[in-house]
Amino acid sequence: MLVQKLRLQRGWSQQQLAELSGLSVRTIQRVENGQPASTETLKSLASVFETDFSALSSEPQMNSTSTTTEEQLAFAHVRRIKRFYFHLAIYVIVITTLFAINLSSPSGRVWAVWPALGWGLALLVRASSVFELFPFMGADWERRQVEKRLGRTL
Repeated sequence: MLVQKLRLQRGWSQQQLAELSGLSVRTIQRVENGQPASTETLKSLASVFETDFSALSSEPQMNSTSTTTEEQLAFAHVRRIKRFYFHLAIYVIVITTLFAINLSSPSGRVWAVWPALGWGLALLVRASSVFELFPFMGADWERRQVEKRLGRTL
């Protein structure tokens, strides 16, 4: 996770880090997921990040404690937002295509409205979940319920 933090601080993608370090993208992914890295890989990453090799070489032993639960939750939330925007883009492309097909066909019925409404409603429900538009039964509510069941704070 230290490699991921350093990469994100610089605003680099995994692809950019791979090109700068001379490693493969898959190697970068493995290191960021906490799998052990070779000495050569760590040296290459240390030179790109302009940091000491020992700072990266001690990372695998400290991986579980180096990231807090809050950081993991933040990364998970950002991934959910990213997936939502991806689905929104797919929705716009598909619905636009359906309307183009519908309007260019000789039938007088506008049937593309129905998939647009159904899928659009599903996207609205997903957006309310991802962006926590309705705080009832959100993350805070879940935490309070767990604390209530355990009889202690988390």
